[in-house]
Amino acid sequence: MRRYELTVIFPLEEDQHRAGRDQLMTDLSANGAGIETTNEMGDRDLAYEIKKKTRGKYVLFVIKADPAKITTLDRIFKLNANLLKFLFVRIDE
Repeated sequence: MRRYELTVIFPLEEDQHRAGRDQLMTDLSANGAGIETTNEMGDRDLAYEIKKKTRGKYVLFVIKADPAKITTLDRIFKLNANLLKFLFVRIDE
């Protein structure tokens, strides 16, 4: 298991944010990833328009996951309409 930083941008609308976050948590646990910490970074302007949105809620997760599952999670997150953007970054030990 390796540690990763997962940065996610959710829409500002509370129902979309809650639905996206719930789906993200379900997908992570279904693929054997564990969440170590969660850091709400607040609402911020986006550098460019994404899905006709100019602002988003940023959340930083530190997760532990099997490296082989990251590509699966990447594919699943792309199908989640309640995520504007996401990025996995491996943390060097």
